[in-house]
Amino acid sequence: MLCIHLPAYNQDTGSFSGGFQSSANFFIRDSLIGAANIPQYDNQLFGAQSWLDLGYSFNGFDLGLRFDMFNNSNLLNPNDSYTEEGIGRWHIAKKINKLDIRVGYIYDQIGSGIIYRAYEERPLLIDNALYGARLIYDISDNWAIKGFTGRQRFLFDEYDAVVKGASLEGYIDLSTEEKAFTLAPGIGIVSNTLDDESVDLVVDIVKNYQDVDRLEPIYNTYAFSIFNTLSAGPISWYGEYAHKSSEVFFDPNALKTEASGATTFGKYVRESGSVIYSSLSYAGGGLGVTVEGKRTENFDFRANPHQRLLRGLIGFIPPMNRQNTYRLNARYSPATQLLSEQAYQIDLKYRFSRKFGAAINYSSIETLDGDRLYREIYTEIFYKYKTKWQIKTGVQSLQYNQEVYEVKPEVPLLESFVPYIDFLYKIDRKKSIRVETQYMFVGDDEKAGFKQDYGNWFFILVEYAMAPHWSFVVSDMYNTVPGKNSAVVDGEKQSLHFPRFDIYYTHKANRFSLSYIKQVEGIVCNGGICRLEPAFSGFNFTVNSSF
Repeated sequence: MLCIHLPAYNQDTGSFSGGFQSSANFFIRDSLIGAANIPQYDNQLFGAQSWLDLGYSFNGFDLGLRFDMFNNSNLLNPNDSYTEEGIGRWHIAKKINKLDIRVGYIYDQIGSGIIYRAYEERPLLIDNALYGARLIYDISDNWAIKGFTGRQRFLFDEYDAVVKGASLEGYIDLSTEEKAFTLAPGIGIVSNTLDDESVDLVVDIVKNYQDVDRLEPIYNTYAFSIFNTLSAGPISWYGEYAHKSSEVFFDPNALKTEASGATTFGKYVRESGSVIYSSLSYAGGGLGVTVEGKRTENFDFRANPHQRLLRGLIGFIPPMNRQNTYRLNARYSPATQLLSEQAYQIDLKYRFSRKFGAAINYSSIETLDGDRLYREIYTEIFYKYKTKWQIKTGVQSLQYNQEVYEVKPEVPLLESFVPYIDFLYKIDRKKSIRVETQYMFVGDDEKAGFKQDYGNWFFILVEYAMAPHWSFVVSDMYNTVPGKNSAVVDGEKQSLHFPRFDIYYTHKANRFSLSYIKQVEGIVCNGGICRLEPAFSGFNFTVNSSF
């Protein structure tokens, strides 16, 4: 879904702005691909979600209000239905001299967000806004101190834990006439105080543990970070270290001792945690280089220790892989691991001329014990002929741990190889046609006797655009060589088509789309935040507007 924002209309009485976003799904049951056995396919047949944002600024005041609506929506849980509506967010803000005051639902972060990030990702229905108050005081033109307290939002309610924190951030300019040199240091601290009910539930659970596994729950957890961005000419270096005090959380890989003496996986533990993250980049003379590294250990920092996956997270740990956009290249994307992860990424781009360029990206992710989670090599060559046409092509090779990322037990490390081509031809100033195609080769699952996962795929997309209003897209994803998880009919693996048809219409600040979609099960990611979503079959209609 796409949001378009235009400048607000100004009057002497103030400035009023807003936006509307809505998406509706019409479900068509298709048990062959797994689009079945949830309420929307079985009886509801329809689901929708909408947001209306309103903002008003007057005499230094900033007021905001948002209405949220979910009708038989599968956005919260792709395997279930959710219905609710109401005020999803409001805020009032005012700056008085050097003091900025904001109350209500607040989006913010400290540093890169490792110890604290209140944000929204609508495609995954994540809204971790802080419901409370925040003060920012400008000590000088280059230094500011911030403090906040409140509770984390969850749907139309809040978790009972109280989250509070503070940060000091600044900017130091040490530049000379010959060379630019600046620093942007900062330090932050966040505290989370659990509610009685959450702590009592931990007590009830661990009292049934054997003595060797028992632990004493605690109410308060503290996390702090120190960070800095150094810029020297064409070089930029960001570094951050975060530490979390001892906290109770659920570790699915920890060994739990049973009364019989046997061991099983999964138990509550009490551990401290840390994250080290750094990014170094250079840009100049047509060359761009970025090197990133990260080490994460036991940093499951939540407003509620009983939440799982994406729920209740207070911080955000940056992903360490390329954010791919092509359909097959993005099919296997790694979710950030909070308990055990060490990773690095190297991205290299070079422009030989205005018409010709190349890029290569390498990323590697492992557990702290050295077990492979993900590895990707991605190459790209770009060529543009005048203003008439352009082409991108390259290959991707990756390894992906489905056992960890998709909780599929006893499967081998998935391996894939994807060549791709993207060709754009401009018919005239307003009309263009774009064709992209990819082919995915996957490895063999020798134990199962088939190709890994769903096997080999072919994807093709054709887009015809007529600026500034219309765009038509036709695509198909074809399972050329079925794999272990492909559909079976009469004992035979099926080579299925997954077509998609899209029509987009844009008029000024309004954008509409109507799509027919048949989609295979797979990982969906937004900004490094991922979840496994089931197959989909049906129609989708979206509206996006701003004023």
